[in-house]
Amino acid sequence: MKAILEFDFDKEDSDDRIQFQDAVDGTKWKLAMWELDQWLRAQIKYAPDTMSDDTHKTLQECRDKLHYILSDNNLNLD
Repeated sequence: MKAILEFDFDKEDSDDRIQFQDAVDGTKWKLAMWELDQWLRAQIKYAPDTMSDDTHKTLQECRDKLHYILSDNNLNLD
């Protein structure tokens, strides 16, 4: 099976250039989200004893929200 994406760069009022760049940058976006997830994970897992419970809870909420947004858009970091 093959999938072909086609973009028309000749039309001046076309959003195809932006859509093309979005398609090309898909892997970069996934890697950026993976790095953010790993950073949040490390902040939670290796939190210093001086970290407040509120800060710890907020970091976990952010990570949970990231996972929710990814899941809601049928995306995963695997």
